[in-house]
Amino acid sequence: MNIPTVADLVAKGESPEVLFWVGCAGSYDDRYKRVTKAFVKILNAVGTKFAVLGTEETCTGDPARRAGNEFLFQMQAMANIQVLNGYGIKKIVTACPHCFNTIKNEYPELGGNYEVIHHSTFLQQLINEGHIKLEGGGTFKGKKITYHDSCYLGRANNIYEAPRQVLEILDADLVEMKRCRTTGLCCGAGGGQMFKDAEKGKKEVNIERAEEALATGATTIAVACPFCMTMMMDGVKNKNREADVQVKDLAELIVEAKGL
Repeated sequence: MNIPTVADLVAKGESPEVLFWVGCAGSYDDRYKRVTKAFVKILNAVGTKFAVLGTEETCTGDPARRAGNEFLFQMQAMANIQVLNGYGIKKIVTACPHCFNTIKNEYPELGGNYEVIHHSTFLQQLINEGHIKLEGGGTFKGKKITYHDSCYLGRANNIYEAPRQVLEILDADLVEMKRCRTTGLCCGAGGGQMFKDAEKGKKEVNIERAEEALATGATTIAVACPFCMTMMMDGVKNKNREADVQVKDLAELIVEAKGL
């Protein structure tokens, strides 16, 4: 795949229109690597001049701050800001709401000021501008899809419509869970919960959320976050439904529908 690094472009005296911030999950998690590839296919298909930091990208520090290690967060944030500012980066797009929220809302106080866009909003813009078109809705036409709101997209940043507008192009039957938008239920991974053992209780949060998604009768659960994807997939497996219900990212759905 044609994925230039910022260093490659700068060496040629060029700079990217958009920096694609891949994130830890997009780089290392085998399942979420497929989302990274899908989004890159879209960027290449529409001719966006983009680049990644490659080995110069490190964790944003979100898990460290959520877990209470402020010192580590600031170390990681300052290192990233130094690299981004050194390259004169202005616009960043990422497929991870955690990276999105941290770079957009928490880096400015440390000297990192950028235009930060989540990939759901970026895809919506491409659709609105006519760069992504689907004649007849593609492979998902008429199929039931439910969308799970990521906490860091929805309640934290008020992004509810962009992901749903992206799904509209598929011409599918979008069925909402009872708890959605401002009353959506967390997948159970945010706030550092992803990395710690479960606390005492009657049921895991992701099982509760997966049950709500399955109750809609949807054959596809659409997500826009690596944390949500892992938790929803585990919930679906817990119910032994992975054979007939798939969990997919918005970018994957677009790529599949277009046959990219």
